[in-house]
Amino acid sequence: MPSFSHLWPWLGLGLAAALLAGLLFGEMRGDRTRPRSQDMVWLAWAATAAYLLHQFEEHGIDAEGASYAFHGTLCGTFGFPDAAACPIPEAFITAVNIPVVWLAGPISALLGRRWPEIALSYFSVPAVNAAAHIGPALASGSYNPGLVTAVLLFLPLSLWTFWVALRRPELGARAVVATVLGGILIHAVLMLSLKAYLVGWIGQAALIAIQIVNPAIPMLLLAVVVSRRPVRLAA
Repeated sequence: MPSFSHLWPWLGLGLAAALLAGLLFGEMRGDRTRPRSQDMVWLAWAATAAYLLHQFEEHGIDAEGASYAFHGTLCGTFGFPDAAACPIPEAFITAVNIPVVWLAGPISALLGRRWPEIALSYFSVPAVNAAAHIGPALASGSYNPGLVTAVLLFLPLSLWTFWVALRRPELGARAVVATVLGGILIHAVLMLSLKAYLVGWIGQAALIAIQIVNPAIPMLLLAVVVSRRPVRLAA
């Protein structure tokens, strides 16, 4: 029987199908006065669905037919070419992916009904993750697990959402910049904590705990940035 580490991407595929049905045929907007494609809540749900599909390419079956391929790619990045002997635990992969998509995605969308900046904050992950896939692919001239969905889903969806946010006075350039910064911080914490684990500075329990709380960074950052926006006084 497959372990949960290998089962959850398939469960996520089912969740993606349900979300896509809701996005296309249901009412998942936060603001019904706006078209779906310009509503931050609808876009956050769309990003969640896109990320579930991306996770399947990374950890289910990739575009080359390999199973659970991203684990091997990550091991190679840290200098362990043999995935079977790689010390990066599969529990780390699961702890990264479940909170950042299955929890942070819905939380961002639901809170985005009242605070659109929180819905926007979720794009910190797919936007920066797209660069993390596309950059190495361009440098090496080769495929990496997750590249197809990064190019076809993450890149256009993130660019469109940032364009929409730039046109909204309550969000604007500061919120978009903070979103990208939040994504950079999430990925930095992820990689640095894994490095700390591999050199023995922290144990597996601490490594897992860090990944669980890590997705809160963009939400908190956007909440601070938008709350500190200067208020224009009437003339």
